[in-house]
Amino acid sequence: MISWFQALMPREEKFFDHFERHADVLVAGADALRKVLEGGDNIAANCELVFQHESKADEITHEVMLAVRRTFITPFDRSDIQDLVASMDDAIDQMQQTAKAILLYEVTTFEPQMKAMGDLIVRAAAITVQIIHALRHMRREANNLTKLTGEVVLIEDQADHLHDDGLKRLFLAHRQSDPMAFIVGTEIYSHLEKVVDRFEDVANRVNGIVIEHL
Repeated sequence: MISWFQALMPREEKFFDHFERHADVLVAGADALRKVLEGGDNIAANCELVFQHESKADEITHEVMLAVRRTFITPFDRSDIQDLVASMDDAIDQMQQTAKAILLYEVTTFEPQMKAMGDLIVRAAAITVQIIHALRHMRREANNLTKLTGEVVLIEDQADHLHDDGLKRLFLAHRQSDPMAFIVGTEIYSHLEKVVDRFEDVANRVNGIVIEHL
């Protein structure tokens, strides 16, 4: 009877595999967005890559949401699983919004601070991969997770400084000659800052999961 009942029980989904696949897509999306910020003739093609990666991320998120509903046993609380994958998806969604704004406003050149923020986004994505891999063994990796999530918080702080410095320089350069350039530049800076903010959200979600299960 017991073996028959166990055979009917839903198998635990490989949630960590899903998370890791999603994190890999975040890296690919961040790399594509950084290439967008190089400007030149490949902006549209690189924006299209961002859109493709966002679509892949959506598919993985959908798989996780379905798995949560049909799985009897999950590695941690269902709401935590949903919140984590949603925060990861928000990060690449914001990359997509950044690329859309760049195409909409036909931006072809980017300020040094924008490129530097792009570098931080790439770093945040790479660290997020490490965080997600460590989450699979959260008890053993608790100290490492604290260190890695702290690095993302520091990156977000650096991005804030770049954002503020970039806006100031943009204002000084265009306040009299080209107000529209200032408005458009402000929009791009805002999107880039939000991308980094979303990575910080992922780090905070992971911190919350670790605290709850230690």
